[in-house]
Amino acid sequence: MTPRELEDRLINFAASIIRLSDGIKPSIAGNNLSGQIVRSSSSIALNYGEAQSAESPKDFVHKLGICLKEVRETFINLRIIDGACLYGDQQFLHYLKTESNELISIFVKSIETSKRKQGALPPKVNH
Repeated sequence: MTPRELEDRLINFAASIIRLSDGIKPSIAGNNLSGQIVRSSSSIALNYGEAQSAESPKDFVHKLGICLKEVRETFINLRIIDGACLYGDQQFLHYLKTESNELISIFVKSIETSKRKQGALPPKVNH
């Protein structure tokens, strides 16, 4: 996946979360979680954009780490929304949880690869 393809995927993910937030049942909890998930999901795409202009390889890894934290936060928020039955479309929730898990994997692997290139991790051993 190219950086542009990942950026597009992150933008689409954030847009999907915005659509989800519009359908969350209004309540104290719903309003709080809705606002939080919009912030965390949009932060992923915004920080990834910053990573593309990182000032150093170390800065790049740091910004990818922020992306990873935000996507994990988004995933947990989706689980809370699901557990509290604040959103009715279970299929859409499942899609978003699956997508967040895939994004977590992408960022974990990207951070690992970047750290290996910097010599911060030992070379990968293939068995």
